[in-house]
Amino acid sequence: MTKNHPRSFLGSFSRAQVSSALATTVDFGLLFGLVEHAGVWYVAATAIGTLAGGITNFLVNRYWTFRASHKVWHEQAFRYAIISVSSMLLNAGGVWAVTEWFGVHYSVSVVVVSALVGLLFNFPLHRHYVFSHKR
Repeated sequence: MTKNHPRSFLGSFSRAQVSSALATTVDFGLLFGLVEHAGVWYVAATAIGTLAGGITNFLVNRYWTFRASHKVWHEQAFRYAIISVSSMLLNAGGVWAVTEWFGVHYSVSVVVVSALVGLLFNFPLHRHYVFSHKR
């Protein structure tokens, strides 16, 4: 495989970062908009933003990042949903913990927690479980 092949680590990781940036824009846009303009509790807004970002990320990953649109979409969606719900819980719980236990503003907490969850949890599971070409 060449380094630009979509199944190569570097290729899929680079594309995943672009997909993640787009999904994060959707996620954080909703989070900050809901908290700052609609008065929604920051933990609930984190969950809502994560869900919307997750849908965006699934579609971009399926069609572009991992080029896995030839696979049955509902099987991928089911596996993605499992990872997404877990990710949402990790994000919401992590933001709450960092904000409440360490007194960090939620806007800083959400950036730190989402980066860690994205790199250490989401990417490996998306690559090897949700969109794997071995399935």
